[in-house]
Amino acid sequence: MNKMPSVSRRHAMAALGGAVALAASPRLFAQGARPLTWLVGQPAGGSVDILTRLVARHVEQALGQPVVVDNRPGAAGAIALQAAARAPHDGLTVVTIPGPILTSMPVPRIGKELTGVATLAKGPMVLVGTTASPMPPTLAALLAAGKDPKAFSFASSGNGTSQHLAGELMNQIAGTRIVHVPYKGGSQAATDVVGGQVQLGMLGITPVLPHIKSGKLHAYGVTTATRSPALPDVPTLREAGLPGFDADQWFVVAAPAGVPAERVRALNAAIAQALQKPEVQSGYAAAGVTPAPATAEQTTAFVVQELQRWQTLAKKADLPLD
Repeated sequence: MNKMPSVSRRHAMAALGGAVALAASPRLFAQGARPLTWLVGQPAGGSVDILTRLVARHVEQALGQPVVVDNRPGAAGAIALQAAARAPHDGLTVVTIPGPILTSMPVPRIGKELTGVATLAKGPMVLVGTTASPMPPTLAALLAAGKDPKAFSFASSGNGTSQHLAGELMNQIAGTRIVHVPYKGGSQAATDVVGGQVQLGMLGITPVLPHIKSGKLHAYGVTTATRSPALPDVPTLREAGLPGFDADQWFVVAAPAGVPAERVRALNAAIAQALQKPEVQSGYAAAGVTPAPATAEQTTAFVVQELQRWQTLAKKADLPLD
């Protein structure tokens, strides 16, 4: 009777598979046809762009293949997703997808027009409040006052984004009615929370970290089940009074569906190797995220499950996604 391999054996087999895939990558990719195009659906200089470029330079070295990061912002990332889905199925086009993001528009998705290649990172969001005007000092006091829909509003980087969804999950668990105010990006949202135009923000750590350190923003809690190394003194929302709260933002890499499996494995192995580089790990830590290597199959399954989870919330709360 066949037995499942032991944990240590499975790890050794996975490492061997990655090494074999990476060793084969020059044969698979270095054909001189064209560079590997890595699409990013957000502007240069933003979190998604920075996290992608940190890894891309090491992937280029591992594959022996030029890598060009191509920013195609617009339509909440849909332009880049559509370009990736239409690309040849040769493994020479990938796209970074931040998530979860929900939209009412029909866009290419992992598990359908796209296939998961690798997971780059996961990280928390943080609920912050302005210090430009008097605000409740604790999360418990904030949530008690937030049952009045006229009391507060929270800023996010847009409808259907991970920040919007995390804020609505807070409303659902706490029974609050804090009004969502969508922005076109996290930096603009953070600026308005600092200025007091919006009292609260549910945002990624990167745009708010300097303002938390300067005292211009008060951090009520991070959204993940464990504290963030970037904000070790800030409790989780679960610790601060929201039982069961757990929401993170994640960044994955996808390719057109139909790319040969050996090319997906080689890409995955190159990305996994890049995530181990000290430069990448320190850059990710500065951005408040953690490298999260995963197989292509694990990445696809994770994204499909995550989107189903948040679609259920959006439907229950009747959220506007446009």
